[in-house]
Amino acid sequence: MVWISIAIFFGGIIWQVIRFLSLSSPVEDPKLKRPQGLAAEVPPAGAGGFLHALKLSIFKTSPGMIIVTSVFHFCLVAVPLFLLGHNILIERAIGFSLFSLSERTSDVLTVVFLLCGAFFLYRRLFLARVRIITSGYDYLMLLLATAPFITGFLAYHQVFDYKLMIVLHILAGEAMLIFAPFTKFVHMVYFFAVRFSVKGEWALGSGNRNW
Repeated sequence: MVWISIAIFFGGIIWQVIRFLSLSSPVEDPKLKRPQGLAAEVPPAGAGGFLHALKLSIFKTSPGMIIVTSVFHFCLVAVPLFLLGHNILIERAIGFSLFSLSERTSDVLTVVFLLCGAFFLYRRLFLARVRIITSGYDYLMLLLATAPFITGFLAYHQVFDYKLMIVLHILAGEAMLIFAPFTKFVHMVYFFAVRFSVKGEWALGSGNRNW
């Protein structure tokens, strides 16, 4: 099941890249003109333009949200990739593994991640401007992201039945891999695809494609 979920994950990513290419088209001149009617100030291309746009957006009005989101995504990637237990299994399977964090560090990062997830849940439940655009799908996505961490944390600390928690942890991780390319989690692909190939105020590259 692990290999099947990994195959679906990478297959889904490849499909989404192909889909991005089909939804966009190459342009002869990457220096696209800004449509009339928009703000006169055009951010420069590349990282400078991205930082310029960032300062004018949510970073200016809610820097705490940017910090929590960045920490959340960092832990979401770093903990599974550099967890000692995961790397032991990887080494047994293919004879190679990545750098591993100490168990204590991974434990602390897991708690930080879950606190960030609780922050997002709080916003969706109690902030009117967020709650009004929240549906059951959003709660399901938050559960899908946090379930592997919750069950892994409970299994590691042997809270409740260990065998049950570790099985739920495995199933939650596999579900995350399977659904990630086909849900709103696909932003992990489109973030880079769009930022580096489509010119705009959020671009990180010069841009050579257009929607």
